[in-house]
Amino acid sequence: MAPIGEGIMKKRISKIIRKTKETDIIVRLGIDGKGDADIKTGIGFLDHMLTLFAKHGFFDLSVTAKGDLDVDIHHTNEDVGITLGSAFKKALGTKKGIKRFGDSFVPMDGCLVRVVTDISNRPSLHIHYKTKRGIENLLANLAIGDNVKYSFVNLEQFSQAFIMNAGINMHIEILAFDKDLHHLMESIFKAMARALDEATQIDKRSKGIPSTKGK
Repeated sequence: MAPIGEGIMKKRISKIIRKTKETDIIVRLGIDGKGDADIKTGIGFLDHMLTLFAKHGFFDLSVTAKGDLDVDIHHTNEDVGITLGSAFKKALGTKKGIKRFGDSFVPMDGCLVRVVTDISNRPSLHIHYKTKRGIENLLANLAIGDNVKYSFVNLEQFSQAFIMNAGINMHIEILAFDKDLHHLMESIFKAMARALDEATQIDKRSKGIPSTKGK
């Protein structure tokens, strides 16, 4: 008979509260979830992106944020990224048994994105523009939304804040872009979710930390 508790994985959940003079944020995260989401950041497009991030990563995610949106979305957007990254790091704990690496392609009509992740605790973000010449400058000047605009630069800042606090090395490849910024950014968030879902899964063959360093 197996010892009591053997084979039962400890729940990988976390709650992070971040409060500054600019923002007040609470994130609750379950790594091994069903994709349930309750997102209220005050930034409509970010709410949409985090909802589908939870759905496609099978993460249970709750985010409530109050920020100085009367100034602009920068502080709220970045601080949500910081808090979510911190929640991922806390929920993963020692990272024992995780697959560590994740890779996902996601198409949306004329857009195609690939995201590759390594939960290495050596965080860095790399965005590769593998489509037509000048795409980097074009994207830097694009934003969507009516009352509250969300830009590709906002996405970069959110992603940078997220990976730095989660301890993730991430490469984002933009392989095709058909001028629909909504589709492009949605592809990125979905690919991030799918890659992280793969990387955070438990490999039953693994007996410890997935590194020859032992940490």
